[in-house]
Amino acid sequence: MSTKKISTIGVLCAMALVMNLLIHFPLVPAVPFLSYDPKDVVIVIAGFIYGPLAALLMSAICSTLELFYRAGTILDLVMNMISTCSFACTAAWLYKRNHTKKGALIGLLSGVTVNILCMLIWNYIVDPIYFQMERSAVVAMLPAIGLFNLLKSGMNSGLTLFLYKPVVNILRRSSLVEKHEETEKKNASMLILGLFIIATVVCVVLSMQGII
Repeated sequence: MSTKKISTIGVLCAMALVMNLLIHFPLVPAVPFLSYDPKDVVIVIAGFIYGPLAALLMSAICSTLELFYRAGTILDLVMNMISTCSFACTAAWLYKRNHTKKGALIGLLSGVTVNILCMLIWNYIVDPIYFQMERSAVVAMLPAIGLFNLLKSGMNSGLTLFLYKPVVNILRRSSLVEKHEETEKKNASMLILGLFIIATVVCVVLSMQGII
């Protein structure tokens, strides 16, 4: 791995952690212990630039550092990494195989799907141990857990579509990313789609909170 790539990944890790610190809130009232933060947006952008291994590395770094300021446990670290990698690594792997706008959309949609399935399975396994509760109670929460992960990964997909090009352009101007590493032209339709997804998720969350 080149020095420039290490520097860029370090900068993106810092961005992800700052976003995690500043933005952290529950989405679904039925599962208030599950909170949304947008660090996965930065991680999947890194995965789009450098591939799924970069997303995996960033996930490990950010999840480990998060333990120091959120007083988590090893189980928190594992669940955090599973959540991030199921979304970001899936999206980055498929985008690497099909480096087009269509590939990005397929990657993000697949990432959403894999994330939901993985977190349903792992919450079913881990929550009875972590929360010391009956498995039947966890089963009753699975629809809300699935909804949370749909909204979370949906919001992250929308933000990725909206922020990807601006972030890459900033990294280029800072000489952290070479031009040949990202060659696609700007496309307003991706920005519009990203905004539509973000607005949809926001409306659903506000509706569940009784605000609209």
